[in-house]
Amino acid sequence: MLPELRTLGATDIRVTSIAMGCWPIAGITTQGVTKPRSLATLQAAFDAGINFFDTAYCYGYEGESDRLITEALGHVRDKIVIASKGGIQWSADRVQVKDGRPETIVRQCEESLQRLGTDVIDLYYLHGPDPQVPVEISAEAFVRLFEQGKIRSAGLSNATLEQLSAFHRVCPLSAYQPRYNMVQREIEQSQLPWCRENHVSCIVYWPLMKGLLAGHYPREHLFPPTDSRHKYAVFQGQEWQRNQDLLDELKAIARRCELSVARLVLQWTIQQAGITSALCGAHRPEQIQENAFAMAGKLNHETLMEIESAIARRDLP
Repeated sequence: MLPELRTLGATDIRVTSIAMGCWPIAGITTQGVTKPRSLATLQAAFDAGINFFDTAYCYGYEGESDRLITEALGHVRDKIVIASKGGIQWSADRVQVKDGRPETIVRQCEESLQRLGTDVIDLYYLHGPDPQVPVEISAEAFVRLFEQGKIRSAGLSNATLEQLSAFHRVCPLSAYQPRYNMVQREIEQSQLPWCRENHVSCIVYWPLMKGLLAGHYPREHLFPPTDSRHKYAVFQGQEWQRNQDLLDELKAIARRCELSVARLVLQWTIQQAGITSALCGAHRPEQIQENAFAMAGKLNHETLMEIESAIARRDLP
């Protein structure tokens, strides 16, 4: 059975409700990444029915993510949707730097096209607004790229409601990419309603919140000092305990539904109003295969309400 395809914004582009996030295969922050395994992971995603692959100019110091996509899936380019992002690059000392100047965005897009071995990028995002460049100025580059036929649609990531509106006035948006998951639902108050009103798809990252909502980490788990999860409140103190309480409830619901916790969480995510697709990062075939299962079937109303009640209890003061 083929997975359901969803329309990207007001375009004719059709994408799967689970997308593969290609940051991990770049090998910068993920340990144990190898080229053969990354290529196998991309192939596994395609074989599992995923047609939506999300990369960026800065995914790899030398565009490793783009090059891997080309090598693994270049022969099926007409069967996949490629999303990429511009506006962030690496400095000489390997620090990420935002640069939203139009000339930078155009240059990065052209380099990405070469790396990807394609004539057009299906969805091209501004990776994040540059504090030094008004977002509407950055948007002018996307108008130029669209007119030149180098991109099929425009997106914006990690932006405020005001920035979304400002960009959209200059260059109509097809997609917005924010973080969103059961314990980080801030977009429901502003950006998500705006996206629904303006027919802009919401493509969310961190639906499993770095493994937390997949149930990978037991209550007593200790992260090493070098682990980036220390930066996030959801992995610390009282927040950690409340999230573990939520997971206890989710695990019980998942058992009754005969689903993994990850599949339960992903199905809840892609059934939320306005959410078109959820990005799942992976660097091993079994990871993306498990996440792709979420495209099959839907949670019934009773289960969705049970999950909402569990989340509400987690949010109580």
